[in-house]
Amino acid sequence: MSEKRVVVTGFGTVNPLGNDVESTWEALKAGKSGIGLIEGIDTTDYPTRIAGQVKDFDPTSVLDKKEARRTSKFIIYALAAAKEAVAQSGLDIESVAERVGVEVGSGIGGIEILEQSAITLHERGPAKVGPFTVPMMIGNMAAGLVSQKFGAKGPNSCSVTACTTGANCIGNAYHIIKRGEADAMLAGGAECAVSPLGLASFCAARSLSANNEDPQGASRPFDGARDGFVMGDGAGILVLEEYEHAKARGANILGEIIGFGCSGDAYHITAPSPEGEGASRAIKEALKSASISPEDVDYVNAHGTSTKLNDKNETAAIKTALGEHAYNVAVSSTKSMTGHLLGAAGALEAIISLLALKNGIVPPTINQGTPDPDCDLNYTPNKVIEREMSIAISNSFGFGGHNGVVVLKKV
Repeated sequence: MSEKRVVVTGFGTVNPLGNDVESTWEALKAGKSGIGLIEGIDTTDYPTRIAGQVKDFDPTSVLDKKEARRTSKFIIYALAAAKEAVAQSGLDIESVAERVGVEVGSGIGGIEILEQSAITLHERGPAKVGPFTVPMMIGNMAAGLVSQKFGAKGPNSCSVTACTTGANCIGNAYHIIKRGEADAMLAGGAECAVSPLGLASFCAARSLSANNEDPQGASRPFDGARDGFVMGDGAGILVLEEYEHAKARGANILGEIIGFGCSGDAYHITAPSPEGEGASRAIKEALKSASISPEDVDYVNAHGTSTKLNDKNETAAIKTALGEHAYNVAVSSTKSMTGHLLGAAGALEAIISLLALKNGIVPPTINQGTPDPDCDLNYTPNKVIEREMSIAISNSFGFGGHNGVVVLKKV
């Protein structure tokens, strides 16, 4: 049996730059940052007081007020992104419900619910802990509620691989369709970890930028003055569909997923393996999966977190995997504008990669100004460039040594 082709027929997002794909893309082209001083949390005692938060978002756009009150924000963001993606795809899920699945993950899940419930338990006792605590908190519930709200009765699962979650969910959905186990999948990631506990935890790990005086300049991937990543909230969801199924219903095909590679560093709980050894293997595996050579790659949407170790080692990984072609390919880290959406990052960045291919525009890595000899590729500094492109790879790497790389193609 021949393997199926997998195309993208819809995508949606909620993130610090906008509450839909169009506004997000316009902000990216303009080199706009969605990062600012944190609102809704008293950050007086925190070394980091900045993040990329979702703005002007109305939860009742996807749930009624009662449902919204008992649903965690990361789930609500997933529902909003899925709503946009399904609407764009034009897919009538009800008519093919058992052939449509969901693969939506979260790196951290409902951490704000966990901390609020712990405070309630401590201050008011076990009888006051709410009955919706568990379903609001657990990471798989984004997949569960997306399935429920859209009537998707096919394969339903949830990867949790830290900052590689979104990429792994896309990769898993891609393989499900290729094997013929579903005709379409809603795939991606969602996150809302900018909470007192989430922020404090990453501050304690010394992972975050403390450039509080210049929030929009704080995320500086591959820049010599970078001092840590900036947290971001949001979601990205894609409708993946078997090519013949999409073609038969006259769907507007936005791009194609042609490969996926993943690997484990087997090295350290948070630090990447030296010289990006694990990441380079994931890139090579992705190229092999797609049956393409390094020279076929036109654009790399880098993981590019703005941490000392990631950016240095990712640069080395790209060089190892692409060889001399690494110096010809366009690279950018859109986390410089969105912040790091953790478990949702890989999904949002796959969407951005498809938009880059479709429009022939490479979004910039903003805040580039201080050279770093360890980071010497073409990171598209500060301004977009126009460039005809056919194939992109989107890199995602996570705590625990998880590496995932999605290969996307213009159609």
